[in-house]
Amino acid sequence: MAANPIHLGAEVGVLAVLHTWGQDLTLHPHVHCVVTGGGLSLDGSRWVAGRDDFFLPVRVLSRVFRGKFLSGLRAAFRRGRLRFPGEWAPLDRSDRFNALLSEVVRTEWVVYAQAPFGGGAETVLKYLARYTHKAAISNHRLVDLTDGRVSFRWKDYAHGGRQGAVTLEAVEFVRRFLRHVLPSGFVRVRHYGLLANRHRREKLARCRELLGMAATAADPAPAGPDPITPPAHEATLTPTRVCPRWGAGRMVVVAGFPPMPPAEGITAGLEPCLILDSS
Repeated sequence: MAANPIHLGAEVGVLAVLHTWGQDLTLHPHVHCVVTGGGLSLDGSRWVAGRDDFFLPVRVLSRVFRGKFLSGLRAAFRRGRLRFPGEWAPLDRSDRFNALLSEVVRTEWVVYAQAPFGGGAETVLKYLARYTHKAAISNHRLVDLTDGRVSFRWKDYAHGGRQGAVTLEAVEFVRRFLRHVLPSGFVRVRHYGLLANRHRREKLARCRELLGMAATAADPAPAGPDPITPPAHEATLTPTRVCPRWGAGRMVVVAGFPPMPPAEGITAGLEPCLILDSS
């Protein structure tokens, strides 16, 4: 749509991150995208800036997204790549499957677009970064495991962010959690357009040139292996020894604490704690 001269007439850059869970671990697949507010003209001769208050018509975007998504489903069905277990077994028949697609194509799908909120692009990227390598639930939300039932905290965003606790049978808790474990080889983060891996460096350099921005240093070469072999316990407990604040120096273990015993009613103990210093 951005490449269409009716709308923008430019190649934009897209960073897309898949997010599949809700606060109660139910399946809620959706994609967060960060898109450049302009792009390269199709001949690469100029930068085409988008409007400050408008990017692309979301109603048209939603219908294009719906069409592309359903087209992909049809292709996957023809190749036998879809599985329909349990109550969904009837959809294995082509007439039932096509009937379902004919039904959902009449439903308006949701695509939402807005300008960066808060502190601008940096804030958006920080928000998105929380989902790139995050599990569906973190340890601090786990409250209790008693009689084969797991309790955890959740926030109900549909009702003003109201907080509460959910208790599930342990098997159901594990089932919900595992629905968000991606298949082997599946990529959660993808890049398109100006940010596509195969030509990102060249395209971004051209964008900076047209926008009059200072050239950036070339991507550094991958770091070689650490010439100093760390102690066995340090290699196990600290995956990196570069200072996370300054991005340089060397983190050295000066003390360590073993995991604390769980408190009464709490089954998840605390992780081992290290005290480090940088030099």
